[in-house]
Amino acid sequence: MVDKLIAPYGGTLVNLIDPAKAAALRQEALSLPSLDLDWRQQCELEMLMTGAYSPLAGFMTRAQCERVETARQLDDGTFWPVPITLGSRQQAAAGLKPGDRVALRDGEGFMLAVLTVSDAWEAHDEWHLGGAIDGVALPPHPDFVSLRATPAELRTLFARRGWRRVVAWQARQPMHRAQFEFCLKCGIENEANLLLHPQVGGDITEAPAYFGLVRSFLAIRERFPAATTQLSLLPAAPREGSARALLLRAIVARNYGCSLLIAGGEHQIDGDCRRGEDLTRTHSDLPVAELAERVGVRLIAYPRMVYVEDRAEYLPESEVPCGARLLTLSGDEFRRRMRAGLKIPDWYSFPEVIAELHRQSPPRERQGFTVFFTGLSGAGKSTLARALAARLMEMGGRCVTLLDGDIVRRHLSSELGFSRAHRDINVRRIGFVASEITKNRGIAICAPIAPYRQTRRDVRHMIEAVGGFVEIHVSTPIETCETRDRKGLYAKARAGLIPEFTGVSDPYEVPEQPELAIDTTGLGIDEAVQQILLKLEHEGYLR
Repeated sequence: MVDKLIAPYGGTLVNLIDPAKAAALRQEALSLPSLDLDWRQQCELEMLMTGAYSPLAGFMTRAQCERVETARQLDDGTFWPVPITLGSRQQAAAGLKPGDRVALRDGEGFMLAVLTVSDAWEAHDEWHLGGAIDGVALPPHPDFVSLRATPAELRTLFARRGWRRVVAWQARQPMHRAQFEFCLKCGIENEANLLLHPQVGGDITEAPAYFGLVRSFLAIRERFPAATTQLSLLPAAPREGSARALLLRAIVARNYGCSLLIAGGEHQIDGDCRRGEDLTRTHSDLPVAELAERVGVRLIAYPRMVYVEDRAEYLPESEVPCGARLLTLSGDEFRRRMRAGLKIPDWYSFPEVIAELHRQSPPRERQGFTVFFTGLSGAGKSTLARALAARLMEMGGRCVTLLDGDIVRRHLSSELGFSRAHRDINVRRIGFVASEITKNRGIAICAPIAPYRQTRRDVRHMIEAVGGFVEIHVSTPIETCETRDRKGLYAKARAGLIPEFTGVSDPYEVPEQPELAIDTTGLGIDEAVQQILLKLEHEGYLR
């Protein structure tokens, strides 16, 4: 019988925040260079400062990273699966050298920690910094404050309740009936308490999807036994479904006081260790289950679960009675039904969970979306954008915003010129405004030239995080565009009077996979708009 909670990994729980030093560090930071951390970097820093990554006391140096990659060891021989560094593309990082101290802040300048640089090196187009951390304060979280507990706080809570063996369920996806029943079963069979520990690394503006995840856990928590279940949030940035990432999760689970970790049970399309059954395999010379035992955490493989209609319960596929009637619903089918607003069977999930997910991500016809036109000057983007906006406004029921190039230049980017850098900034501003409109369930119609693929990819990524994105390449040839040149821009560009003119002296990078391509040569406006409306209907954005 286990008589005490499992010890932290390495024997001692690291705490990198000393309140007695905080005032002095803040004063010192006034004269130090600063790095602003994005939300992912803040997650890593928080995991370090709270001891979730014990026994680490800072970011790794280049030599330490190489040792982890090759030998999977820290300097003292302790097993460690994944390098932990601070990567930055900021100019301030390029000038740092060993011995320098740098203030780490959030995007609003809030002081988080001081890094004493031990190593700085360039790799993959960014600078990586290693060194010890002197913590000042955790990143401020205005949301779900009562659900955020550090490893030390959870360990104190477990000890006060008399918990000795705890199984962790770390997840980045909502919990449905199959996972619910398996977690209950694991607790009973292992005589263990349950920690629901959803990974909620995110940002309220850049990556707000975790709000729906947390609300879904709040809803399902009421179905678990209150005396044996605890819900807390894990501020971890997402990682791929690899064996190394799973072993890091095992270390984190141990530092939070858990000696068991359920592995698998989520729908992941990438990674070499995504399912419970993967634990029995060796991945890149990594015997996952054996190494987890070395960490001190036993991995519990989540099996393929099926709903046995005859018994009205979920069972592992290997335990299903012969001839039993089975019901299954794939992850892809579940998402299709959610997008279309179709019924989710009660045997698959709980109604309160589905209600929360619909609040966060309603069916497509109630989602916000952006229609992003791109093409050469004179291709017909603005004409189509205005006609489409008019048709959608005519239909009613949705707020429509037109972000045409000239409108944006007048009201949002009046100080910008037409250099490559300024055109790029202009498109990114359009993308940001469109993402805010989309996030708030409106329709944004954008019509910049947007000649560069990477910028368009970045805008797509920004908007798809909060709603729908439909890219339309107005593929009218440059010969046709020149015949429509009312302002004489092409003629001036060919005469050398306009530098960096798209299609003449600066390239237009053709979209690789737009949702729709339209050549307006010989095509009427009504016909083109009808094609767009049919596409939007096909994708589920219009009914």
